[in-house]
Amino acid sequence: MKILVVDDMPLMRHVLINMLRSLDYNDIIEATDGSQALELLEKQHFDLVITDLHMPKMDGKCLLNHIRETPEFDDLPVLMVTCEDSKQTVTDMIAAKVSGFIIKPFCLNTLQKQLSRIVKPA
Repeated sequence: MKILVVDDMPLMRHVLINMLRSLDYNDIIEATDGSQALELLEKQHFDLVITDLHMPKMDGKCLLNHIRETPEFDDLPVLMVTCEDSKQTVTDMIAAKVSGFIIKPFCLNTLQKQLSRIVKPA
């Protein structure tokens, strides 16, 4: 399974990648914002995108919208990670067809539960 991790904070990408590796996901590519993520999506196949919501250049919601509006990506699972837990934000992400939602800070167990819920076995 190939995973694209998108976050503008290097430490958060590092933590998330280490969590994924501990769950035996090893094919992981990093992007620093939504713009870079879209460039990577156009060049490579990914099975999952895990993205932060708030980033410069292009945030996670814009990235999610672009993914859902692009026919070849519209069924690509997108897991949104954010420290924002307002009801409106969650409602907006559900309306934008996010596959899963994790509130920071989170533990390995929370990540594992979301992944097992949204990732289809090979």
